[in-house]
Amino acid sequence: MSESFLTVAFLAQTLRISIPYALPALGASFSERGGVVNIALEGILLVSAFATTTAIYYTGSPAAGIAAGIIAGIGVAFLHGIISITFKADQIVSGIAINLLALGATKFSCQIIFHSSSNSARIVGMEGWTFLPDVPILNNPFILGTIAIAIFSHFILFWSRFGLRLRSVGENPQAADTLGVNVARIRHVGVLISGALTGLGGAWLAIDQHSFTDGMSAGRGFIALAAMIIGKWNPVGAASAALLFGFAESLVIQLQGGTEYIQFIQMIPYVATIVVLAGFIGRATPPAADGVPYEKE
Repeated sequence: MSESFLTVAFLAQTLRISIPYALPALGASFSERGGVVNIALEGILLVSAFATTTAIYYTGSPAAGIAAGIIAGIGVAFLHGIISITFKADQIVSGIAINLLALGATKFSCQIIFHSSSNSARIVGMEGWTFLPDVPILNNPFILGTIAIAIFSHFILFWSRFGLRLRSVGENPQAADTLGVNVARIRHVGVLISGALTGLGGAWLAIDQHSFTDGMSAGRGFIALAAMIIGKWNPVGAASAALLFGFAESLVIQLQGGTEYIQFIQMIPYVATIVVLAGFIGRATPPAADGVPYEKE
């Protein structure tokens, strides 16, 4: 382990593993800045990973799979938005229900398409889709894309008119409404952006593992929410926190070889989540109207 720890390969692995944490965390920043808690990230990851796998299986094109994953993510996020924004249902309950629905629906669909409820056929990955081949850490287009999305998301949230409106409906929707901002519309857009980014994360999850596996999201959506909280609802902060969890998971891979305490080692990412949240959640203040349905007076 000492020979491979903190090498270029280890750092590249950490960045690769961080992607399905970082993209949902970025998406959650948009949703919650607008006042909508998106517990459904876990379900969105799962559905988009399945959609990506199915699209690549039938077309052989990773690009088609990525598009399918994003569309699926937007579709599930739209459902969450309709339930929690339009019908003003409890956002936590809506997210949990969607997660359970996604778990059952993907397993059922996997049985129909791939004749197995646990895993799909193997799909092609993104072999050959490399940028900067002489820089191993940055030769993955998803890594470069995630870094670019984090920077662009920060700009959108804090330096654009849309970002100002999104933050205003998350802090004080009544005041935003009196100024002519359509609260429901802005919140819907924030949730859809979170679905698109999480769908992209699910697409990478399927492509990286070359298949769909039942429950393959494995809590990443919830850890992404933790990363967003640690990052204080800031896209760059959320992506940085996701990198921490990616490091923890990469460390697990390095440590678990040749040890009889593998179950304890596999707990590291989840223990890290609890420890870091315990240290930071008291200092992180969410948007004032986060999780509160808006009733127009």
